[in-house]
Formats: sequence, C-alpha cells, structure tokens
Amino acid sequence: MRAALGERVPSTIAIDRPGWDGRPGVSDLAGNARAALAALDGAGVDRASVVGHSLGAAVAGWLATTAPHRVGRLVLVAPAANLDSLSAVDYLLAAPVIGWLASVGAMAGGGAVLGAGPLRRWVAEATALDERYLRSAGRMLLAPRAWGAFVREQRFLVSDLPSLEARLGEISVPTTIVAGTGDHVVPISAARRLAEQIPRAELIELQHAGHLLHIRHADRLAEIIAPR
Repeated sequence: MRAALGERVPSTIAIDRPGWDGRPGVSDLAGNARAALAALDGAGVDRASVVGHSLGAAVAGWLATTAPHRVGRLVLVAPAANLDSLSAVDYLLAAPVIGWLASVGAMAGGGAVLGAGPLRRWVAEATALDERYLRSAGRMLLAPRAWGAFVREQRFLVSDLPSLEARLGEISVPTTIVAGTGDHVVPISAARRLAEQIPRAELIELQHAGHLLHIRHADRLAEIIAPR
C-alpha cells in the first residue's frame, strides 16, 4: 500500500496493533486507539488522515469518536465497524473453547497450505496474490502467538462493536468507506449500512472486489486516499 501511495503523501505510518508486534498485550478497541495515538505522538503528527482495513476500520472509527481533533479524514476499507459486519462465524470464533479450537485449526491449516511451495503457488495463481505475501502470511498463521492474538481480538471485536455502533453518529470528520461487492468476509450490505450510520459518509463500491482491497486494488485505493 505504501508503494502504491508513493509520493502522493509526505509520510505514512503503519501501525502494528498491540499483540501483533511481537510483544504481548492484545487490546480492545480503546487500547488499539491509544496505540495509534502513541504512534502519531511518536512521529510528531498532530492530525492525520486515518485509514483502517477490516478490524482496523473499527479502531479508526473508535479513534474518530474519542479523539476527533487528531483525525483529519477517515478512510474505512472493507470495514468491520458495525454489527452488520459480524456473521455467525464471528460469534463462533469468539466463543470460549470452541472458538479457540476453531481459530487454531483454521490458522494452522492455512499456514500449512501456504508453507507448501506447490500449494502456495496454486493459491497465488488462483487469487492473483503475490507469492511473497502468501509466504509471509503462512509463517504468521503458524505462529502460536498469532493464534492467541486472533482469538482475543475476535472476542474484543464482538464485545466492543455495540459500543462503537452507538457512537457512529458522532463522527464528524470527512469519511470515505471503500468496499468490494464481492467481499465474503464483510458483506457489502454492512458497508452500505455503515454509510448510513456515519453522517455524510461517502461510499465507494468496487465491483466484484473482495476483502483484500489494500493488496488486490492498491492503486485504486491509493487514488481514493490521496487523489492527485
């Protein structure tokens, strides 16, 4: 995504959410927002365009409701930021015991597939995703700390989204929602509903696009984030 943005923006800050940066401490949406503010403070940035993908969009939305003076613009990409974005699978993965077992099984299985060269190349061809990205994703999926981080974040997402949804109407910064009509993780209906919940939000639908917009449609997303 940074490469696609190029010289469109003077600087970019990519934030690793707590628990995914190699250190313990998976946090709720409020904790993630605090981590984002700390990153802005560390970079000496008073006000920024904040972009969040999937669960990161919920973090970005929380930041816009709790520290609007730090957010110049909000771009929510394939956003899991309202209750409509949750499916039965999300609630299953957040459940005690069975959620852990299902999450670990799915992540370890996916990591094993992506760790096998021939299968990884097949996935790369079928999805048009870069093989280096898939190799890196496979290593992450096999890391035990990633299993714990995913399960805890899933539980925080399910428990925190009602509070975020109740405050979406308070978002006052210019907001753009970008969603793919072919997204099977966060349905387009959830993005359309989110556009109704956030005052004056703009919704941009990418036809037939899936969930990984920042990977598969990086150039188009860069144009939306920072028009020439």
